[in-house]
Amino acid sequence: MKTFLPTARLRRRILLVASALSALPGFFVSALATSAHATGLECPEIGRTGVPDLTSDATRAKLLLGVSGADLANEVSELINQVQLKEPSISNADLTNGLIAAYCPLVAQAPGLTSAQRWSQMHRFVQVLQQQLAANALPPGSMIIAEVPVPPTVYRQLRSQAAAAGQTPAQFMGSILAVAAGK
Repeated sequence: MKTFLPTARLRRRILLVASALSALPGFFVSALATSAHATGLECPEIGRTGVPDLTSDATRAKLLLGVSGADLANEVSELINQVQLKEPSISNADLTNGLIAAYCPLVAQAPGLTSAQRWSQMHRFVQVLQQQLAANALPPGSMIIAEVPVPPTVYRQLRSQAAAAGQTPAQFMGSILAVAAGK
């Protein structure tokens, strides 16, 4: 029998997830840690925050469970923005706890996932949520940061066009998207 030794990259990811979870208030982490079952997750209550019921919107639920990378980051940013508009004074801790509590039933009810896959989904969501909260240091409701993966050659071309227009790449891409959205 072979012994499993995680790669350096896997060890870094495990440490990153552990550090993201350690940033959460103790009651939530202990609730998650003690409520894992072989059949799934036992989710905490959402509480009184302005967090939407994520299980009621099938399209959003599918996106939150099925996408990754930039698409997941954009969905999480939209959720953060939505809650902050409803409750401008909400703390990051309450926002984090509320969104995790809202996301947990999606994962717990997702068909065909093993317990390990459910935990992996939760860890992925927590990681993206923490990253987006750190990235979204703008006032509530002011803007959503959209991450769109583009090939390096496309980015270099956009950066060059932005410089020619006297804008940053983000400003230039924002103006392109605003025109495309009819705004």
